Amino acid sequence: MINPFDDTYFMKRALQEAEVAFEKGEIPVGAVVVVEDRIIARTHNLTELLNDVTAHAEMQAITSAANFLGGKYLNKCTLYVTLEPCQMCAGALYWSQISKIVYGASDEQRGFRTMGTQLHPKTEVVGGILAEEASALMKRFFIEKRNLN
Repeated sequence: MINPFDDTYFMKRALQEAEVAFEKGEIPVGAVVVVEDRIIARTHNLTELLNDVTAHAEMQAITSAANFLGGKYLNKCTLYVTLEPCQMCAGALYWSQISKIVYGASDEQRGFRTMGTQLHPKTEVVGGILAEEASALMKRFFIEKRNLN
């Protein structure tokens, strides 16, 4: 039997969060954390609203999932995020010992791979899931932002 709860399914949920961020004027990055095919955290960038440079979607998701689980380690969880994590988020994900990270669009300038940031040795990484959709949303956001200024 085919499992409907695959990486594409959960990335679509992360993209919904990115749309919420877009509507709030935040850089449109969304994230969900999943354990055993169940979403336990869903969030998006909140850097503008909270006036906090650390309020990236991934950081919010780590905190929310840890609170849900009652512990700091996410070693049975998967993070779905619409943009490749930056080095700050990758560092936090390292310490959370997350099992798997699935991201949509690559970030060639600020992504953890470009910066050489290491993840936990047991963390599996999958990139490029719904990358075109995630990238298109980011491009639309910055085009609209430039046109407003």
